[in-house]
Amino acid sequence: MRCVVPGTTFAQSRVSMRRPYRVLMCQFTPGYLGSHDAMSYCLDINSPLVRSESSSFRLLDRLFYCFTRPIIFRWATTQDKSIEEQLSMGIRYFDLRIAHKPNDSSSNLYFTHVIYSHVTVLETLMSVATWLESHPKEVVILDCSHFEGMDNECHESFIFSLKIVFGLKLCPRGVSVLTLRSLWASGYQVILSYDSQTAAAHQELWPNIPYLWANQRTAQGVISYLDWNKDMGRPEGFFISGLNLTADRCYITKNPKQSLRTLTFSNWECLKKWVEEQVPGSDHKSINIIAGDFVGPLPLCSLVIALNQKLVWKNSSQIKKLTASKWN
Repeated sequence: MRCVVPGTTFAQSRVSMRRPYRVLMCQFTPGYLGSHDAMSYCLDINSPLVRSESSSFRLLDRLFYCFTRPIIFRWATTQDKSIEEQLSMGIRYFDLRIAHKPNDSSSNLYFTHVIYSHVTVLETLMSVATWLESHPKEVVILDCSHFEGMDNECHESFIFSLKIVFGLKLCPRGVSVLTLRSLWASGYQVILSYDSQTAAAHQELWPNIPYLWANQRTAQGVISYLDWNKDMGRPEGFFISGLNLTADRCYITKNPKQSLRTLTFSNWECLKKWVEEQVPGSDHKSINIIAGDFVGPLPLCSLVIALNQKLVWKNSSQIKKLTASKWN
């Protein structure tokens, strides 16, 4: 049986194929690669600002539209690969920020990051479901959050659509044993986190997954925050270590020629070194999901695959020790 370490494709997991049992039977502790603001590659530069933006910023945007919009677009765009491309690269966790546009009489939902996407949520999730149909051994985590402009009726309608799109692929929360083998046996391919109280009434939806967001502009600031959280001990269940950098509006105003892309790339070597030092697993200071920006051009996939190799070696060593002690 072929083994796929979570966060890898078949081709990328060849190194683990000789050790299927050790990975298939372990709890969901391998490193998962995630995409922060996964759908920001398709933002509509002409769409309204999201409802949560301040009235002063709305006024500024209205008065100086031609100046503000290119800047907003440069700093709100965190990815440059489509969701199908991200899936094919090995991304398995998707940060999906969902909202209903103001003054929109339709029931369409869109993705957001300061502004709205030009593609709808349902057409995107249908593409994910289609991809999963052709990759029956792959498991993804979809983290739906924000939900600006959505009332209870809108939530219930959206959840109903989610159940239709993914059907029996949805893994119910509260599963006692969560391993790749158990998921494959049940036909589950989607763990769907839904950050709303509405989710409590639906067994197919998982609660909010903690996202460790540093809210820092430098790699050193992000790393200090993530290391501080590691020292405090990992949360129960899934959690995300966010590598994404955040620039405040003062910095953006003083650096009009920069973008989130240039900021991320200029800090990459420091972030890369931190990732290489991490160890996945269930230990007190282990990492679980690593999410970053521009996961296409930056080699995050290969780094996380290398981390999972550490876990395979660790499990292999433990099994050898147990076997040796049994025969001694």
